[in-house]
Amino acid sequence: MHNDSSEQGQNTEAPDDLLVVGGLDVWLSGRPILRDVDFTVKAGEFIGLIGSNGAGKTTLLRVILGLQRPSAGTVTVGGRRPGRGGEAIGYLPQKVSLDPDLPLRARDVVALGLDGQKLGIPLPSRARRELVEEMLEAVDATAFADSRVGLLSGGQQQRVLLAHALIGRPRLLLLDEPLANLDIRSAQEVVELLAKLSRERGIAVLLSAHDMNPLLPVIDRIVYVAGGRALSGTTEEVVRSEVLSELYGSKVDVLRIDGRVLVIAGTEGYDAPGGGRP
Repeated sequence: MHNDSSEQGQNTEAPDDLLVVGGLDVWLSGRPILRDVDFTVKAGEFIGLIGSNGAGKTTLLRVILGLQRPSAGTVTVGGRRPGRGGEAIGYLPQKVSLDPDLPLRARDVVALGLDGQKLGIPLPSRARRELVEEMLEAVDATAFADSRVGLLSGGQQQRVLLAHALIGRPRLLLLDEPLANLDIRSAQEVVELLAKLSRERGIAVLLSAHDMNPLLPVIDRIVYVAGGRALSGTTEEVVRSEVLSELYGSKVDVLRIDGRVLVIAGTEGYDAPGGGRP
């Protein structure tokens, strides 16, 4: 387990580290959002970025994307700083709203991932079609490829948006709360699909969520964010009462019931991230 506050800016990059975050501080409007955050992600790893709403998960993803400058520390993707080219990051933002009247088929949305990420001469139409078909098949969306995207279910839309993010062949895939507003079955299907893609294509996945339970069967490690600080390690290493109590700065209880994890922080029984309902 790595405690972000113990070795500021001293993450040692291993040869197989794809994402390296070292000593990261972010201040916004004079307020600290993230403090001394350290962790790494290796190629092909599936990492859960766990924290409550407002913990700083989206800010962290924006820094990795190069959309938000850190106040201190470094971030590298494939040995380069974000936005310098060559990092091949796929991104699925939080709360993508697709209007029911949007006159685009699912396959059209996937194809837009090519147009938005590549400059210069576009791929020939046949090559484009084949690549779109490949991505639709990869996310099991072929059956509704010609349906209007705004009329698809939440789970189907997530598959289409995932194909959109994958068509640029990223080495790192960032997903901001992709399970929010999905029913239990759809969330489980999306998680299983992501795990399959990560394993088969060697893509590193960093997925943010406020509840770790849907991710437990597939994630390799977690990065747990609370109070602007973060801890990284396996679930067994991080999600322990004594460890999270130090992170939160107050008493935290961790309960494991029927394969689910409930994290309770504070004297009033606050349901911290990773809880859900047992």
